Amino acid sequence: MVRKLKYHEQKLLKRLELVSWEAAGGSLAEVRALRRYRVARREDYARYKALSREVRALARRLRDLGPASGAFRARAAAALLAKLHAMGLLGSRRSLALCERLSAAAFCRRRLPCLLLKLRMAQNMRDAVTFVEQGHVRVGPDVVTDPALLVTRAMEDFITWTDASRLRRKVLDYNEERDDFDLDA
Repeated sequence: MVRKLKYHEQKLLKRLELVSWEAAGGSLAEVRALRRYRVARREDYARYKALSREVRALARRLRDLGPASGAFRARAAAALLAKLHAMGLLGSRRSLALCERLSAAAFCRRRLPCLLLKLRMAQNMRDAVTFVEQGHVRVGPDVVTDPALLVTRAMEDFITWTDASRLRRKVLDYNEERDDFDLDA
């Protein structure tokens, strides 16, 4: 005979589905990546995995083309490498072998909070995600509140604090660069 659950136990187990809990967990590598890059939605990571799988399949198909289609193969490979390099997913445009090693983590590293960490605008990933969600960061003229934004190499130079951000004021005060005219803004 099983005892009746207490109130706080019912509240804890309200969202837990005991039938399919093991299948919903994912692999250990996926959970590590979700924690490391602070990906809140598992669907985003699944999409990154699918995209990287498609890029690897496309690179394999291009590699396996016969010698009769050498000109097309060179053009298509150059276009693929240029696109992935412009997105920031590859370090260089040298060979298709780089495309065959593309992983979902490369997409996670191009998310806005990871780039805030890289630009030293945040000390850790948790703070970077918080800054983005609270609206302290803008990319170009647009304020971004979605931490899942993938930033390309061209957009990377335009990541700044918003004008009304208290973090921006703190940084300017620390560097002694704050202008008295900007106090009202």
